[in-house]
Order: sequence, then C-alpha cells, then structure tokens
Amino acid sequence: MLKNICVTQFNLLKSATSLQQQVRTTFVLKRKYDPLLHKTNEKPRRLRAKHFIYELVEDTLVKKQPNLEVVLKTFVEGVGDKGDVVSMKPHFVYNKLLLPGLATYKTPENITKYAKTEAEKSAVQHSSPYAQRTVNMLQTIVLAVVMNKDEPWVLEPWHIKASLRKAGFHCKEECITLPKERIEGPDLRKENKEFCCTITINNLEQATLRCRIHHWSTDPSERLPYVLEHWKLPSEPLLNVGLPDNADTESTDKTV
Repeated sequence: MLKNICVTQFNLLKSATSLQQQVRTTFVLKRKYDPLLHKTNEKPRRLRAKHFIYELVEDTLVKKQPNLEVVLKTFVEGVGDKGDVVSMKPHFVYNKLLLPGLATYKTPENITKYAKTEAEKSAVQHSSPYAQRTVNMLQTIVLAVVMNKDEPWVLEPWHIKASLRKAGFHCKEECITLPKERIEGPDLRKENKEFCCTITINNLEQATLRCRIHHWSTDPSERLPYVLEHWKLPSEPLLNVGLPDNADTESTDKTV
C-alpha cells in the first residue's frame, strides 16, 4: 500500500512541467573603490571587501529606446497625412501605426511608393493633423453662453468667442457662424434652451457646436438657482422661442 502511494506521488511530480523563459538583462557596473596597482611581474594584491562594492552605470532593461521613423500610408488623426515621415516612440508606432497597417518603415522605396500624387495634393481634405481632433472635441461639448438677465442684448459672435475662451478654446469671431434666427433677450423662456452654431477651422473643417443660454444677474438676490452639470440634462431647441403671441394665432388660423 505504501509503495503504491509513493509511486503515485512520484508520477505526479514527474508530470509537472517547468516554464523556462530567457530574460535578457544587462547591467553596466563600475567599482566604487578602485583596487591598487601592482608592479610588473608581481602577484596582484588581494582585493578587500570594499573593492566588491559596485555602482550602477546603466540598466539596459529600462533604457529609453530611440524613436522610430515611419512613412504614413494614409491620414492619421493627430499624427500626419499620407506620405509624411514621422518620428515617434516605438510603443506607439508598433501598436497604433504598424500593426493596424497605417504606416510602414522608412526606406527610400516606401517614401517613393506612398508619396502623394498631384491629384491628391490638389484635393486637400485636412488642413492639419490636429484639425479633425479639434472638430471632435468641439462636437462633444455643450457650451454655456452666459447672458445678462437685467440688460437687453442680442447674441453676437463675440459672445460665443468669450464663452469658448472660458471653456479653453481660442477662436476668432470670423470663424463663428450663428443661426439665421435672431436671438435676443433677456427672456427666461430661453433659459437652458439649446441652439447650434458652426465653427470653421483653418477655412476648411467645420464643427457643429451645441450652445445653451444661461441668464446671470449682477444682483445676487436676482440670480437663478445654480444647476449642477447642466449639460447632462435634457434640453429643448431654441427655435420659435420668443415669438409674439399674435404670430402663433396667425399660424393656427392658417392651418385651420
């Protein structure tokens, strides 16, 4: 009985496999205390304990790898256009450019192969590598346009410019296109109502920016209650808001 138990334990240990993986680690060291010199044809002096104290000069495992130069096969947002030679970190190049097939290694043959033709140069689709990224960022936000609650106003491009500056975007007034409808106030019926304007980037790309009207008063007692994260709340469109009552009656009479 004891013999069978020993055999089974031996077989279990024998069937286990060990994983052996080669690890390349190279450390460059130097002695902290240099050993003393000895005369020619004489026995070297015995090293002491302090001579075996080393200082780390370089660890190749954490050594920063040089950038890789690749040629882009197509437009890559935030990187470049087709035929551009870019130099970036190896980790980003391998995972984001080479593996998806968006780029290839820089060689004279690849530079000639993926160079832009005259037709592609004339048909400009992107003004810069970062223009499309700016468009995506503008289309994901809801801009709060804070207007005066006490004084009359008419919405103009410089109001959108100031609101964008508060949100971290710098834009010229010439690049802002407001809706055709005239937006004026103060009118509490327009509070938190949403409208859209167009932002032109580099005279080429266009982004649709969502905006919401918020009234603000210099008198603390007249201010509206603060709404936390207003951009997450549902909103109604600003179209046909603020029209006189007789216009509504006229439209109903026509439909009848």
